[in-house]
Amino acid sequence: AATVREYEAILDRIAQEELRANIALKLTHLGLSFDKETAYANLERIVAHADRLGQFVRIDMEQSSFVESTFEIYERLRAAGHENVGVVLQAYLHRSPADLERLLPLTPNLRVVKGAYLEAPAIAYPEKHDVDNAYVRLVERALSGGAYVAVATHDERIIRHVQAFAEREEIGRERFELQMLYGVRPALQRRVAAAGYTVLVATPFGPDWYPYLMRRLAERPANLFFFLRNILRR
Repeated sequence: AATVREYEAILDRIAQEELRANIALKLTHLGLSFDKETAYANLERIVAHADRLGQFVRIDMEQSSFVESTFEIYERLRAAGHENVGVVLQAYLHRSPADLERLLPLTPNLRVVKGAYLEAPAIAYPEKHDVDNAYVRLVERALSGGAYVAVATHDERIIRHVQAFAEREEIGRERFELQMLYGVRPALQRRVAAAGYTVLVATPFGPDWYPYLMRRLAERPANLFFFLRNILRR
């Protein structure tokens, strides 16, 4: 309950400050590790509060063991009439193309990420080039299928590809946005925004932001390489 109240307070503050921002949360913070019904009830309360304020809530994706439960909760919220909620697809998971097809009838709001958790090769692509190709295929299919897509990447090659694809297919810029991490390639963020694209910057919140960052870097060796390479680039 304390976690729910904290999210509600954040939503209230965003509304008071009239910020162009939204929250993303993990269902394990709302009880998913213990009970799916508890997680749903907690999330539904937050989403309803956000709806009253005209705000949006993103459900983050976690390890593969939580993927199915996360999608089920998202689908249940949408069936209950909550339109102000979105979810995440991880490109490195072999299951993601099928998950996308499952979600497209809902005209979903999707964030597409490459994937950061350490998973077995039977569950996720281990090689970067395979992940990159899967990422592009997901974004193209999501846009073609009518979804709103948050393209979460610092990869300029992929950004240029998505921009060219949208232009070629006559998909308006209001149908997608770019998302990047706070402090990672800020010059690129400004450059993309200056070109007329919506850019959102993801910022960890709370007193434990530093342990969170270190934990994410330690989960998968490629994460550390990515962070060190990009933090030095502009």
